[in-house]
Amino acid sequence: MPQDAISFKNGAIGYEGQSVISDLNLTLAEGSSLALVGGNGSGKSTFLKTIAGLLPIISGDVRVLEDKPGKQTLRIAYHGQFHPHSFLLPLRSIDVVRMARFPHRGLLGRFTTEDEMIVRESLEIMGAWDFASEPINSLSGGQRQRVFLAHTLARKADLLLLDEPTAGLDVPGISLYEQLICKFKKEGKTILVATHSIKEASQCDKVLLLASRVIAFGTPSQVLTRETLLETFGLVAQLNEENLLFVDPHHHG
Repeated sequence: MPQDAISFKNGAIGYEGQSVISDLNLTLAEGSSLALVGGNGSGKSTFLKTIAGLLPIISGDVRVLEDKPGKQTLRIAYHGQFHPHSFLLPLRSIDVVRMARFPHRGLLGRFTTEDEMIVRESLEIMGAWDFASEPINSLSGGQRQRVFLAHTLARKADLLLLDEPTAGLDVPGISLYEQLICKFKKEGKTILVATHSIKEASQCDKVLLLASRVIAFGTPSQVLTRETLLETFGLVAQLNEENLLFVDPHHHG
């Protein structure tokens, strides 16, 4: 029986002691996928940063891989929404991805042949090998995002925390990302993704709708309804057979 990858009991999360979301009571089994859906400032990034151990919980209890947040760093990969572009050193793309292996080897540890294979494979999967030797600062936003996703892949983590991972990606890049998610799911990894895409959310096992509070939590069919999306975004929404979101600004019902 799968263990819980994530567990909140009466949790409140936020910044500097100020709660952004409270009354969090939910669990997610290992090997499952969870989509965090909500507008800007709804608490999606706060949720992921708390799971990653980057923010302390305000109150209540949270368990990540049966431990406190930040205690299972080798098993967790966090892909943040913002990445530093102005590195002090002229790092190449391959150097950025190689950093993903540092927690496994230490800053002074010797890289193995396996490490180098993982780095190359990760770049190739994200279609970034062709510019592996290019300085990261010289790349376009979409190319940088591919490199950072390759970094996440190279961590070989069990729990993946992805904050707006398709931001800046072009159509081919989004296709590669979708293939990457399929690969993660087949490998039995636990995936948490903050997304604006109702289509992506509908493909996850569970969905958490946020608007500085929990609007709904459950399966996509339970959660992605006109009523809950209206409450989340303040817009009238309609789902077609592919679970795509359409906004009808003229609807007054």
